[in-house]
Amino acid sequence: MLPNLQIVNAPLPSPAALLVPLLTNNLAPALAALAQLVGVDAAVLQADFKAKANEVLGLYPPANQGGLPAKVLLLGLGDQASPTSFRKAVRQAAFQQKAKLGERWALDLGTFSNLNTLEDRELATLAGAGVQAALLAQYDIAKFKTEGKEPSPALTEVAVIVPPAAQALAQTQLAKATALAQAQLRAFDLVNLPGNHLNALQLAQAAQQAGAEAGFQVRVLYKAEIEAEGMGGLLAINQGSVIPPTFIIMEHRPANLPADAPKVGLAGKGVTFDTGGISIKPSDNMGWMKSDMGGAAAVIGAMEVAARLQLPVHLVAVVPATDNKPDGNAIEPGDIVRTYNGLTIEIEDTDAEGRVILADALGYLTKNYQLDTIIDLATLTGACIVALGYHAAGLFSSGDELAAALEQAGQRSGERVWRLPLWDDYAPQIKSDMADVKNLGGRPGGAITAAKFLERFTAKHPAWAHLDIAGTAFSDSPYAGQRSSTAFGVALLAEYLLGLAKMAK
Repeated sequence: MLPNLQIVNAPLPSPAALLVPLLTNNLAPALAALAQLVGVDAAVLQADFKAKANEVLGLYPPANQGGLPAKVLLLGLGDQASPTSFRKAVRQAAFQQKAKLGERWALDLGTFSNLNTLEDRELATLAGAGVQAALLAQYDIAKFKTEGKEPSPALTEVAVIVPPAAQALAQTQLAKATALAQAQLRAFDLVNLPGNHLNALQLAQAAQQAGAEAGFQVRVLYKAEIEAEGMGGLLAINQGSVIPPTFIIMEHRPANLPADAPKVGLAGKGVTFDTGGISIKPSDNMGWMKSDMGGAAAVIGAMEVAARLQLPVHLVAVVPATDNKPDGNAIEPGDIVRTYNGLTIEIEDTDAEGRVILADALGYLTKNYQLDTIIDLATLTGACIVALGYHAAGLFSSGDELAAALEQAGQRSGERVWRLPLWDDYAPQIKSDMADVKNLGGRPGGAITAAKFLERFTAKHPAWAHLDIAGTAFSDSPYAGQRSSTAFGVALLAEYLLGLAKMAK
């Protein structure tokens, strides 16, 4: 259940704590005012708190002093407050200081914070980022722990204090922030769950639950229907599994949608666990392969945001779901399979499985819908991690306008992408003697040849983009001792769709 979220111009009555974010710029006057209220020497406070990024200092005012709660936590932002950096700082502070902040707390952007000199629109954006951060900070990865788990207070209320002139704008950011956070929290769970708690059938159930809660349509094709549709790529990868595959079809189409509203198709790779199949992976860190459905989680999340905000966009998303296991029935290197759109694939490496199931997904979208745009997301290649590390996703696109829009959405959301080439020079690397294409192009340009493979199944769509999120969907963070889900792609797609919605008005 969501806590009570409010935009106010004064602190709530007796919140447990007040979180005051502060920039290094113009810090002295803000600290002097706080020092006077708290009853400490201003010079001492200025010596102890420099507002460095993620610096936190607790103050404890006398009872009923200046309307302050019993606890005031100062949060350093460094010398800038972009929505991305602010969201990260507030989330980290709210996560690490849960016990001190308690069940009811306020985030001050208007009384003591030196952010109150920003423009109203900037403050409103930061207010939304703060709400989103507060909700994300409540995520608990330790769902299966039975011992040694420290209890933390359940968040019941968060108030964001903004100047009166910015309140109306901040209120409009509240719905967006809440929808984003709910979708990202779901994506955290889906990607973090191990393979024995999330298989293809359970992923379909999770999509159905998201649809029921957020208000979008979900249809699931099970194995017999997948066979009837001729989705040979998905069936081939599923051959080694004891769990049947699913093909999840989601649709958001608001009532009274104009005929010329944007029509967007999404596809997300849904490999719930990837051993590599017969071309088995090394055992080191194989457990991380529970995250190989990060693309699926992202598109489910994007559907949820679009539905909750009732965006004026016709949105269709598909997820081919299976695990990739090496039993006696598993597909073998050298096998040739026929996909949904009739093209054949020579399987050179069974560990290049994501592109094989996405071939069916892309073929399904292009055949059954007249779409203005198609975007697929997949934790596809280690080669993309080699190229870009863990800070940006690889972007490949057949359309310059679409690529630019996704790059801009990445900057706004903080989920950055970097465009890589789709030149035909790379096509010979995936040429097969026996089939239309082979599923591996060798080590050179591995992320590019994977994208060139997917391109073959887009029916030459002029506005298609592929996002390789292998390095960004599952990484180190301050919120877990080991790698965990980032929900990468949810905010990026949401910002892209919000941009389309604005253009449609």
